[in-house]
Amino acid sequence: MTANTDTANPAVGATVDAGGIRTNYLHAGDPAAAPVVLLHGSGPGVSAYANWRLTIPALAASHHVLAPDLVGFGYTQRPDGHAYTMDTWIAHIEAFLDTVRLTSYSLVGNSFGGALALRIATRHPDHVQRLVLMGSAGVPFPVTDGLDAVWGYQPSVPAMRRVLDYFAYNRDLMTDDLATARYQASVQPGFHESYAAMFPAPRQRWLDAMITNDDAIRHIRCPTLIVHGREDQVIPPDTSRRLFELIPNAELHMFGKCGHWTQIEHAASFNRLVAAFLADEQ
Repeated sequence: MTANTDTANPAVGATVDAGGIRTNYLHAGDPAAAPVVLLHGSGPGVSAYANWRLTIPALAASHHVLAPDLVGFGYTQRPDGHAYTMDTWIAHIEAFLDTVRLTSYSLVGNSFGGALALRIATRHPDHVQRLVLMGSAGVPFPVTDGLDAVWGYQPSVPAMRRVLDYFAYNRDLMTDDLATARYQASVQPGFHESYAAMFPAPRQRWLDAMITNDDAIRHIRCPTLIVHGREDQVIPPDTSRRLFELIPNAELHMFGKCGHWTQIEHAASFNRLVAAFLADEQ
């Protein structure tokens, strides 16, 4: 493990080699505490820090929190010619978990990260102790206008503002400063090039590739918390209702007046809910 040498950038944490990929990840809390791994979404300019900056401190009070930048995102290496597929993202996560020597952990997945967490839970049922799916993909639905805008983003401040407007119910949160900061994050060297290679049109095929088979989902036995914003314009709330129907040991929490960014729009309530759910494992 290599420590953060860019102390001015909170998105840069420790670095490990995960399956040959230099992987940036944030970690907080007592390393002897129960581990929880946070998997971010797929928006332009996203990183573990951008997605989980309000969540990590709250969960670190009781857990060892690890939040990697998935390959193609944030400050993790972007290998030349890398094929961005569910198989390669899953392989990267599995390699990361092996490298940091985790064999028993909880997973929290947001959106695209939820689809990945769902897949990991079906592949490694003996390792995943608890599962949190927030605004998660992973079951069938038609591409929404919001998701099409997110995946089809072409860098500019107005385009980023349009993307952010899809994410939140409370438009007051989507300031010009935030749009500018997220735009600048999206155009750092190599960032947009890898992002543009992930979900080119037609985009339904990439969404369909994230689907986990219903029978596999029905066999998830770990306690599962499903969270969604009622006004989500990116991932329809019905996806979480479907997951709730399929997963035997599940509970569903729907936030009203909330878009796709539950962990930001309702940060305090979300953190309390997830921390209480994870506390039951200890």
